[in-house]
Amino acid sequence: MRRFWWMAVIAAAVGAVCLAVAADGAGTFTDKRDGKTYRTTVIGGKTWMAENLNYETPDGSWCYSDKLSASYCDKYGRLYDWKTAKRACPSGWRLSTRQDWDDLGLAIGCEKKVDPHNNGFYWFAAASKLQSTSGWWINGGDEYGFSALPGGHYFFPESKFWAIRGHGFWWTATEKDSGSAYSLMISVTNGALGEYPELKNNRNSVRCVRD
Repeated sequence: MRRFWWMAVIAAAVGAVCLAVAADGAGTFTDKRDGKTYRTTVIGGKTWMAENLNYETPDGSWCYSDKLSASYCDKYGRLYDWKTAKRACPSGWRLSTRQDWDDLGLAIGCEKKVDPHNNGFYWFAAASKLQSTSGWWINGGDEYGFSALPGGHYFFPESKFWAIRGHGFWWTATEKDSGSAYSLMISVTNGALGEYPELKNNRNSVRCVRD
C-alpha cells in the first residue's frame, strides 16, 4: 500500500505533462486457440493488444475473485502468475517486456522518473493518456487506443484479490531475480504509470506485443 501513497504525493507535487504524439494505427487480431478477437493499436512502431489477455490456460490463470467469475474475465481479462504469463500470448505475440513499456512511455512523450521510495520508476501524466474511457472509478482519455483496464490484482502474501476498477497491473517478461519480476501499475489515485518488482506468485493482467 505504501507505493500508492508515495505515487499520489509525487504526482500531485509535480505538474508534468506528456507531449502530444498520435497513435500509428488500430486493428484487430483473432486468437485461433479460442476464437476471441482483440483490438490492437500501434504506438511507437510496436503493435500492442489493446485489451487485457483473456485466454484460459490449463493452470496459472484466474478470473478476478475466483475461477468462476466469468463476467470479470469478459470485461477485464484474466489474471496470471508470472510463469504462466510468459507463455500465455498466442503464436506471433509475446508478453511485453520492461523495454516495451519504456518504449511506450517514450512514444507518448512522458517523462520517466526514479521512485526512490519503492525501488521503481514512473512516467508522469501517462495514466490518463493510456486508460480506457470506461471501467475505471475515474476514467481516462485513451488518447492512443491502448485502453488500459483496471483488472485488479492478486496479492500472494495476503492471499486476496483486490483493487479491480481502481488499479491495473501488468506483468513484464523481465525477471528481477529468482523470486520476482517487473510489473507496471496504473492507479486512480495519481496520474502516473509506475514500474515495480513484485513476487512472481502474484497475479496480474497481461498485454501482448506482436513479435
